[in-house]
Amino acid sequence: MSDTCRAGCGACCIAPSISSPIPGMPHGKPAGVRCAQLDEQNLCRLFGDPRRPSVCEQFQFDAAVCGRQREEALVTLTWLEEHT
Repeated sequence: MSDTCRAGCGACCIAPSISSPIPGMPHGKPAGVRCAQLDEQNLCRLFGDPRRPSVCEQFQFDAAVCGRQREEALVTLTWLEEHT
């Protein structure tokens, strides 16, 4: 398994809530809602942009969280959001 983020996954931009303002989402993002900055290919439009929330910048791929495929990441991240 690769130890890097899967381009086009986007699970971390959907499952968790984000309390920081995001361009297009001034009050943050609720859990389970697609981020306004996630494009049609599930890539972050703010990657490398200083407006990207620090919580997004700090999130790192981890096989224990992201699993082997996008669906596993969505399940795990949703579970973590609901139980933490």
